[in-house]
Amino acid sequence: MTSRRGVCCFNEARRVAIFGGTHGNEMSGIMLVNMWLKNGAEIQRSGVMTKPFITNPRAVEKCTRYVDTDLNRAFTPENLSAPCAGELPYEVRRAQEINKTFGPKGSADAYDVIFDLHNTTSNMGSTLILESSSDHFALQMVHYIKKAIAPASCPVLLNEHPLLKYSTSRSVAKHPIGLEVGPQPQGVLRSNIFESMRVIMKHALDFIELFNNGVEFPPCSVDVFRVQERMDYPRDTNGNITAMVHPDLQDCDWEPLNPGDPMFQTFDGRTIPYEGSSPVYPTFINEAAYYEKQQAFVTTRRETLAGQAIRKIEQ
Repeated sequence: MTSRRGVCCFNEARRVAIFGGTHGNEMSGIMLVNMWLKNGAEIQRSGVMTKPFITNPRAVEKCTRYVDTDLNRAFTPENLSAPCAGELPYEVRRAQEINKTFGPKGSADAYDVIFDLHNTTSNMGSTLILESSSDHFALQMVHYIKKAIAPASCPVLLNEHPLLKYSTSRSVAKHPIGLEVGPQPQGVLRSNIFESMRVIMKHALDFIELFNNGVEFPPCSVDVFRVQERMDYPRDTNGNITAMVHPDLQDCDWEPLNPGDPMFQTFDGRTIPYEGSSPVYPTFINEAAYYEKQQAFVTTRRETLAGQAIRKIEQ
């Protein structure tokens, strides 16, 4: 990337990947990628090589989140540089293979864009996930998508918290974009969720084609929810959960949680309120996959990011 007179200039996004099955029981992305592997006409754009890819085929075959370890946490420098050996967890070996094919991570040879398609059991709607507030190409893309699907909602989750950010499969690309659509149970395919994901991917690829064709995108603003804190369930001294997400909070992703609002409900009916000093916006509320990660939800704060104007570098 270069910057000229307040305009960020990027090379054309010629190589794009669409990942499905990073978690093998999140069905929308798996089914879309398998459909596009058979007939990819709808994801092709002029001057762009778009590659649909099943990220974790063993987990997909078993319809489970992962086999040995979470693939979407496996793209750490330590894992990617570990000596290849049979005793490595399957997902670590798979991460190394993906990094060789679509990376190497952090290099000039890495794919331009990777879309990673996920489902959530939480009531998050169609959520775009960014990993950097300074990736102006990604900011412009999500701004374009949000405008294209309006008045439908499309929240943007920004996770660049130094302690809560994790090493995703999409992080191999220069511009990683996550798409999280729900609510949908694990191992289940819902037509409305499938179609929502499909529509967003159409607009994302349209944006890339416009950019490559020389369209300059002017400065924009993007409202995001910035990850703040991971909240666990109340537990006893043995680590067992002692309370549930309160009914007043359940399914209320992206809505404000104010000090004193009900947060958890104990098994005997007692309410545990939120004791923070200011409102937060919870998401991933009661996500099924996060029980093992000791997470009831994450808190976020709303802010507006300024996306700089972008255009392609003329060759």
